[in-house]
Amino acid sequence: MASSLERPVAARVNSGARCETDERLLVAAAARGDRDAYARLLERHLGVAHRAAQLVTGSVAEAEDAVQEASVKAWLALGRFRPGAPFRPWLVQIAINEARNRRRSAGRRAGLELRAAADPGRLASSPSAEAEAIAAADRARLAAVVEELGEADQLVIAARYFLGLSEAETAIALGIRRGTVKSRLSRALSRLRDRIEAAA
Repeated sequence: MASSLERPVAARVNSGARCETDERLLVAAAARGDRDAYARLLERHLGVAHRAAQLVTGSVAEAEDAVQEASVKAWLALGRFRPGAPFRPWLVQIAINEARNRRRSAGRRAGLELRAAADPGRLASSPSAEAEAIAAADRARLAAVVEELGEADQLVIAARYFLGLSEAETAIALGIRRGTVKSRLSRALSRLRDRIEAAA
């Protein structure tokens, strides 16, 4: 008989397995041409793909265009999607590539635009206007420092901390090995620390 502590953990594990199985079924159905299944996949993952594109382009409008193009390209490439692979980082990778292409064709440097994402775990009480102003100023300063880093550093920091991708998802989204994510992130954070200390 399972203890009262084991039951919630088992329920979460089973729920996660059901979601993963559901996602695999949706991907398989979409690959067979089921547009409704593909629409459900996009509902789940388009938000993170849009945030990734916006981090690369620095523009809401450019990000929207990049994500629309990425959605079409992903739909057309579903036949080549590896069964059992996670869909989210694959879509994010396509969105990042589209955003890079748009940025290059426009001939302008990448900028990171930090936006406070809705956090479901936030406390019910609202921070004061003063606290929000200070937090916004801190985010703006951090964004300015991150923008000074190279593109590779910007992307690995954005994937892990701004988009909340796991290490494995970051590796897929950026097209690098998982071990490379760790080393690249470590170097990027070290350079970021150095710049923050130099600016202080």
